[in-house]
Amino acid sequence: MGSVACDLGSADSTGVKRKHKGIPSTKKEKIIDNSKVEHEIPTETKEEPVEDREEPVAHKRPKRAAACSNFKEKSVRLSDKSAVLESKKNRLVEEEMAAVDLTKLGPEDLPPCRKLLDFILHDADGNPQPFEMSEIDDLFITALVMPMDDDLEKERERGVKCEGFGRIESWSISGYDEGSAVAWISTESVDYECVKPASSYRRFYDHFYDKACICVEVYRKLARSAGGNPDLSLEELLAAVVRSMNGTKNASGGFVSKDFVISLGDFIYKQLVGLDETTENNHANLATLPALVALRNECKSRIEYNRVPPMVSNGSVKIKEGGNVEGTEDEDEKLARLLQEEEEWKLMKQQRGRRSGTSQRNIYIKISEAEIANDYPLPAYYEPSVEEMDEYIYFDSDSYMSYPDLPRRVLDNWALYNSDSRLISLELIPMKPCTEIDVTAFGSGNMRMDDGSGFCLEADPGQSSSNTSDSLDCGFPIYLSAIKEWMIEFGSSIIFVSIRTDCAWYRLGKPTKQYAPWFEPVLKTANVAISIIKLLKEQSRVSRLSFADVIKKVSDFEKGHPAHISSNLTLVERYIVVHGQIILQQFAEYPDENIRKCAFVTGLSDKRMERQHTKLVMKKKVVVKKEENLNPSATMRPVLSKRDVMRATTTRLINRIWGDYYSNYFPEDLKEDYHEMKEVEEPEENEEEEMEEENILVQGEITSKPCSSIQSHKPKLNSKEIKWDGEPTDRMDTGEALYGRAVVRGIVFATGGAVTVEADELEEMPTILFVEYMFEKLDGMKKVHGRVMKKGSQTVLGNAANEREVFLTNECMEFELGDIKESVTVEIRLQLWGHKHRKEYFDEDKIDRAKAEERKRKGLPMEFFCKSLYWPQKGAFLALPYDDLGLGTGVCNSCIWRESESNEFKINSMTSFVYNNTEYNVHDFLYVTPQFFGENKIEDRGTFKAGRNVGLKAYVVCHLLEIDVPSGPKQPTPKSTQVKVRRFYIPENISAAPAYCSDIREVYYSEEIISVPVEMIEGKCEVRKRNDLPNLDFPVVIDHVFFCDYSYDPVKGALNQLPANVKFTSLTRRASNTTRKKNKGKEKCKEGEQDGSDKLKDMAQENRLATLDIFAGCGGLSAGLQQSGVSFTKWAIEYEQPAGEAFSENHPETLMFIDNCNVILRAIMEKCGDADDCVATDEAVKLATGLDEEKLKNLPMPGEVDFINGGPPCQGFSGMNRFSQSTWSKVQCEMILAFLSFAEYFRPRFFLLENVRNFVSFNKGQTFRLTLASLLEMGYQVRFGILEAGAYGVPQSRKRAFIWAASPKETLPEWPEPMHVFASPELKITMPGGVHYAAVRSTSGGAPFRSITVRDTIGDLPPVPNGASKPTIKYGSEPVSWFQKLIRGNMFALNDHISKEMNELNFIRCQRIPKHPGADWHDLPDEKVKLSTGQIVDLIPWCLPNTAKRHNQWKGLFGRLDWEGNFPTSITDPQPMGKVGMCFHSDQDRIITVRECARSQGFLDGYHFSGNIQNRHKQIGNAVPPPLAYVLGLKLKEAVDAKSSSA
Repeated sequence: MGSVACDLGSADSTGVKRKHKGIPSTKKEKIIDNSKVEHEIPTETKEEPVEDREEPVAHKRPKRAAACSNFKEKSVRLSDKSAVLESKKNRLVEEEMAAVDLTKLGPEDLPPCRKLLDFILHDADGNPQPFEMSEIDDLFITALVMPMDDDLEKERERGVKCEGFGRIESWSISGYDEGSAVAWISTESVDYECVKPASSYRRFYDHFYDKACICVEVYRKLARSAGGNPDLSLEELLAAVVRSMNGTKNASGGFVSKDFVISLGDFIYKQLVGLDETTENNHANLATLPALVALRNECKSRIEYNRVPPMVSNGSVKIKEGGNVEGTEDEDEKLARLLQEEEEWKLMKQQRGRRSGTSQRNIYIKISEAEIANDYPLPAYYEPSVEEMDEYIYFDSDSYMSYPDLPRRVLDNWALYNSDSRLISLELIPMKPCTEIDVTAFGSGNMRMDDGSGFCLEADPGQSSSNTSDSLDCGFPIYLSAIKEWMIEFGSSIIFVSIRTDCAWYRLGKPTKQYAPWFEPVLKTANVAISIIKLLKEQSRVSRLSFADVIKKVSDFEKGHPAHISSNLTLVERYIVVHGQIILQQFAEYPDENIRKCAFVTGLSDKRMERQHTKLVMKKKVVVKKEENLNPSATMRPVLSKRDVMRATTTRLINRIWGDYYSNYFPEDLKEDYHEMKEVEEPEENEEEEMEEENILVQGEITSKPCSSIQSHKPKLNSKEIKWDGEPTDRMDTGEALYGRAVVRGIVFATGGAVTVEADELEEMPTILFVEYMFEKLDGMKKVHGRVMKKGSQTVLGNAANEREVFLTNECMEFELGDIKESVTVEIRLQLWGHKHRKEYFDEDKIDRAKAEERKRKGLPMEFFCKSLYWPQKGAFLALPYDDLGLGTGVCNSCIWRESESNEFKINSMTSFVYNNTEYNVHDFLYVTPQFFGENKIEDRGTFKAGRNVGLKAYVVCHLLEIDVPSGPKQPTPKSTQVKVRRFYIPENISAAPAYCSDIREVYYSEEIISVPVEMIEGKCEVRKRNDLPNLDFPVVIDHVFFCDYSYDPVKGALNQLPANVKFTSLTRRASNTTRKKNKGKEKCKEGEQDGSDKLKDMAQENRLATLDIFAGCGGLSAGLQQSGVSFTKWAIEYEQPAGEAFSENHPETLMFIDNCNVILRAIMEKCGDADDCVATDEAVKLATGLDEEKLKNLPMPGEVDFINGGPPCQGFSGMNRFSQSTWSKVQCEMILAFLSFAEYFRPRFFLLENVRNFVSFNKGQTFRLTLASLLEMGYQVRFGILEAGAYGVPQSRKRAFIWAASPKETLPEWPEPMHVFASPELKITMPGGVHYAAVRSTSGGAPFRSITVRDTIGDLPPVPNGASKPTIKYGSEPVSWFQKLIRGNMFALNDHISKEMNELNFIRCQRIPKHPGADWHDLPDEKVKLSTGQIVDLIPWCLPNTAKRHNQWKGLFGRLDWEGNFPTSITDPQPMGKVGMCFHSDQDRIITVRECARSQGFLDGYHFSGNIQNRHKQIGNAVPPPLAYVLGLKLKEAVDAKSSSA
């Protein structure tokens, strides 16, 4: 708690200024409100220690005053919402001083200060009364008295309730210097800060609070100490106060009228003149300020004119004798004034409702077409000259989207028209999202990507709209759906117009010649707005120019001026008012608040209100939903498709699974308000670019409770007979008898069967349990041990599951025999595996489903089946352990697994202990977390995205020397047990330079011996001599092996030769011949086993998995998998010609089919005589029939393919792709069906799907769940997860989703262990049952090796200029880093070191971006540059500052890479204005080259790409990083080898 300072002075006036805590004061503050005060307390400040606080409390006692304030960082006024947070009862006392004593925090000055919550000021009869009635009648307080600290609503229970205490001696106002009013009331003994009124008193308090806020605002406009101007006139003062307060949180409702301010003139005057006595400087006397005197006089004149006789309701007010301080207002007059003020306040509130449109918050004033008709040409009609494509071919918004997040494109050669194809003005379309639109407008034009190269639309709309208009990208003809809103953005000479449909935002370039005259008035009006803003900025005080003044100045513009309208004032005013929506929108977006709230804006808004134009209700926040495209162009010509759209070819099984799902669920989903935008509540903004944890929810709701591993079910009494059926079959080790059968309520239950038990009250369905064994305890209690079986809907499958399928789990439950509710039929299915049994299984399944439907029709109980073990903690569905189920032996495999996973700490001896299932011995090498050494501090880390890894440290390698077992009776724990270790240093500990030059596996011996708690140990490793290292020919580290050739002295900072006595003899030992055991991700090598790539070389193709790579791209996935030695890609399918050619060039031994995979699958099934099992389009059938003989001959056949891998086109799922909601993407999403159909038809031993991480949540998780359901239906084991490529040695952030599948006869591969530090959160998937699953741990807290930096990756590459195009050049230098040496391979020449050429403006911008970490467009100077064409343009892209708030400040756009950081996610088209705009080289003024992008993905320099530069970037951006594929391949190889060794 901090100290609280309350200023109290002594004066004879009617206002008190109180200082906010901690804010220095320049004047004494104390003004009293009436003559009730009999004595004064001199101002003094005392500092005394307070209990539990280090800071002293300084109290300056305020006296009677008249103001009120909020607290925020200043003073906050608590909302109604917070008033309902109280849930605990407060203490109630009768005496005021008892409440004060109970809320005392420590020593304090007199009189004490407290805060009031839920207060009511009332008379003796309990009737609520206004603050100022305390000057007329005796008022008392009922409130919750709180201490003078800030923890009010959080700890309301500390408050004390006191009723009817007081009386109130005075009231006061503070907060003048802070600009935030605070109300105080004082009794004879205590001063109280009024924080929050009771709901029943809010009307009185809000009225007084508005008055107090206005007093504070008037003071700040007039007092020089607050930045005010004492020379303001009354009109200027009123305008300034109204502008400042309207729309702020200070005034209730956000609206204050001039009339209300005038009605308070006398009140304001009395508050402010009293401040004169407390000032300590030579400020002008407030009592003599002309504006303040005029305000008082105007108020009094109105009061005299509108004299209201005093009226008192309920007879509760007594008129007392006496007068106020000035002696000019008797009590009758005071009461009359209060009543008059209240009437003015009520009137203001009514006006606020009517005038809310003036602030452009709730009502949008739209122009009438008749009023602007004379400014536009005669009617004309749009006639397209080329065939156009429906916008929905690109943008198919199946889900709600927030409109600022819509894709952005450029529209050239465009025109707008209505449903009759008549050209229409933009002005008839709202410039804000509205709930209703009375005009429907459409558009056509050439759509192209937005490269941010500078869009200039000056006075002539026929000018080129882009500096890149002559580029090859001329756009694609398109017709738009209904236009919902538009906006203008400008920067100096640049004016740009954007329109929005429900699919995208379009920046308008050059219109068609026919439409140009219709665009001229819009540009002209925009120029008028810009010119008016320039006029206002030229004024010393913006408020001096009224609306009429501006009209006069605009009429003075000469004819050559771009904003010239006329010299006639009437015509100028008419033009500005009728086109006012354009002008007001530009003012509303202008960053200068004085411009936004100037008198001209107020006047123009009023004028528009007077004209009674169409008023449209605006939305708070809008999400968009696609409606039918009613553009008349749709019926005027055939629709063009950009590509050959072909539905996926599928097998009957896949078609049935997906078809049934969508027929069951999609009709309902599509009915939800399909034709309108949805209004959603505005959430509180608390956005962070990077979150500590990232959870992906794959199901809409989580309804199931988490189930503990072992539960004891509550016994249920039952009077029916419960007995064993037969003799004991065996006995447990504990002597308890085992039974095979039992009878409960006449029903026989047996081991190996399934039962249900009564559900808890919170459970929606009975729990199904598989009976492992039944036994009788020694006390005679009959018990059952069962494993929980979950229905598919309770798993990650959700509604995609078969309703009759249940899954065995590792959750156990022991319950009494009498708790059994009923028997359940669950068939344990052992499915025949292989492509030969496909048709047989399909036919049997068809019969089985028909029987199930018949049972359902007859109302018979559902019969279930089970064929998989669901293991959510591992993100997997595994094959059932058939041989170990229901044996009745008293042994449960689930319990055994749980015991093995218990991280028991055990000390074996003085030289050995077990921690986290790993045995450690003296002389072992181990990892210690860097946090123990004070490393990985948050403040050391990079603050921008590409610098996220800066400051992160790897594990510290240490040598275990001694175990210090704690003595005493307490059981040793990992925290209490210390080990003595020798620390090894790494090059990174010295500086960045040696880290860059050294092998990433190098460590340095030291003489530093330290003690470390066991809990800081992260795993085991090895340290060898350099010549004992495993050889690597790929930049991936998979072994926990380091080498040491030098020693390091941390005190001197010197490297020395290794001492002769250091032999590392213990490092020659290897683990036993048992399988390498996973050890919190740490592994040891088997004795005699080769490490790294040594064991992968020279493996014959026949010993590898024959692989089919679908959607192969340029071959990144195949390259890594083949490098691991597990697979040989015999066949590959790729649709894009350049990518297919690149694959063939790098994998010449692979049979590449550059064709549509739908056609290939149809051809294969037709060749095998299974055409009747194939669901394909006529087009696919025709194309398959037309394949040449050579291609047909080379097609793979079922039985030949061991492994299918690939990544179905990810653009539909990727958040990086601005086309993420297109119809083509929808068809691409259906490519997952074709991919799954390949697996279903070939039934390979293994299957791997790769995609962007959004694949898991795309389409509300439906696609992901259906993919899992399809693989399970085929009989596969399945594992799913999300991996961060950066944690595996890839120098970029790239999160990807993977799904492994293995036949029930194989071992399902595990996830590879992350080996590199990388600042990525733990990528969790939230599933039903409250389970949060992460495939691997986050390495942001440490890992065996440091992250790979930009310098490590490309620091050796020669410099090249902007637009470099030489396909092959010399390296020019030797590789430096460990990564560079491996990535070069055996290359002697450098290929693809070519760069996209930027246009002139972007190149200038790139040159002006500083060459330091984190530099981006924010670092550009705010100036203009002259291009070679003579055009003068803004250096800062016009759209970035104006839209930054809506787009996270556009972080990274025009950004440079950080040498010590990482690459951002590699995309298909690096550009400075793209989604990942950080694409500039760290030191050179250019976009990073193709080869640099390839290295950032881990492609060896010998890997070739094909096509033009755009094709090559696309191939790299779409690829799986080969290092990530490599480590996945190693885990697959482990699984293959595991089966071979067990055979």
